[in-house]
Amino acid sequence: MYDVLIIGAGVTGCAAARELSKYQLSVCVLEKESDVCEGTSKANSAIVHAGFDAVTGSLKAKLNVRGNQMIPELSKLLDFDFAMNGALVLCFDKEQLPQLEELKQRGIDNGVKGLEIVSGDKAREMEPELSDEVAYALYAPTSGIVCPFEMTLAFAENAYANGAEFRLSEKVISIEKTPEGTFGVKTDKGLIETKVVINAAGVYADKIHGMVSERPMTITPRRGEYLLMDREVGGKVSHTVFQLPTRMGKGILVTPTVHGNLLVGPTADNIEDKEDTSTTRKGLEEVRAKGALSVKDLPFNKVITSFSGLRAVGDTHDFIIEETEVPGFIDAVGIESPGLTSAPAIAEYLRDIVGTILPLEPKENFISERRGVVRFSRLSPEEQNELIRREPAYGSIVCRCETVTEGEILDSIDRPLGATTLDGVKRRTRAGMGRCQAGFCSPRTMALIAEKLGIGIGEVRKNGCYENGKGGEGDA
Repeated sequence: MYDVLIIGAGVTGCAAARELSKYQLSVCVLEKESDVCEGTSKANSAIVHAGFDAVTGSLKAKLNVRGNQMIPELSKLLDFDFAMNGALVLCFDKEQLPQLEELKQRGIDNGVKGLEIVSGDKAREMEPELSDEVAYALYAPTSGIVCPFEMTLAFAENAYANGAEFRLSEKVISIEKTPEGTFGVKTDKGLIETKVVINAAGVYADKIHGMVSERPMTITPRRGEYLLMDREVGGKVSHTVFQLPTRMGKGILVTPTVHGNLLVGPTADNIEDKEDTSTTRKGLEEVRAKGALSVKDLPFNKVITSFSGLRAVGDTHDFIIEETEVPGFIDAVGIESPGLTSAPAIAEYLRDIVGTILPLEPKENFISERRGVVRFSRLSPEEQNELIRREPAYGSIVCRCETVTEGEILDSIDRPLGATTLDGVKRRTRAGMGRCQAGFCSPRTMALIAEKLGIGIGEVRKNGCYENGKGGEGDA
């Protein structure tokens, strides 16, 4: 019997697990995929939003601003990449200026610090590559960029170190309220009993909700397509460059990433298929056309990959975080943008709800810090030599594009909640994320995974789970 069962190992579920692991509670995270961060949390804009866009008084506004304040310190404690690079929201004619002023005032009302409207000329001083058509811009100095899978993995590993259990590759079939007031969660691998359920299942949260609640709920997948460019052109802009938002979202952005690439996107298309992360010619053409409105001469000849992600859009267009009419069943759903920024604040909000159901007794031995995979390429020559002396595997480069060593890959497999697939290694080390997109490093990475997992190299998967050492759907 668990105290709390969290369904979904995205950034919301993992942040909640870490927060609840501070207390004398038995916490379990249940995930149908083979790894954490396999859904919305792995494919998004990676922006730490300042908090000027959300409607004042909404949960989005409150939790966005709180999350923005928390992430800088969490990035130090949990060792994930973050940079406060600031953002510019562009308008292209004087007629749009009232909208920009409204956005600034909303941000002030939400508690965002340092907002300033600047002229087009001033904006181009800050970002010389901005389009000549830019008339004004809202400058938000507290906006930032982060690595979304590093942050999610950091929450998960720290939760695990503090006693949270993770049950991966396990899918929920049904949920029943027992006569004793607890829950019986039937999965494809057995029955789990728990006192409290937190539904953090992303685009499938409406399905999980419907297993328990009679109140209707619909989550609409909103697909966003992106283009990612080589690090060679990552300095094209230094700030995150937005366009004025619409009812469909924040529009096409151009931003550096924390790893030095240039990212352009996303589109915003409501679809029906909760698994459709394909890219389309129409969508990528839209990314190119709208991105070019903001920044001159975007180097689309340096695109190394395109991808898409799904945002979980709820009925209310606000976060839905509440205990349902079924006591002990808590929804954390409709966590679309700015969900990544808000995740640590959502975790606190969920903790407070759980605290109305179960006693929260703080642990005396909570481990607040976590160290990530060593980044060999960031070490000084002296540090590199000392590391190789102690661990010779760090002297062998596997991924040339990103300078990832064999030692880093082995660490990513061996560490808590370690990688079991090519994508798992990639998200933990960046092996395969460079210019050649894994064309060079995949064979050696596959060999290391096979050796560590005790399987044949032909059984190594790009993603997905292993059943008794056998690959199934989704083999590499």
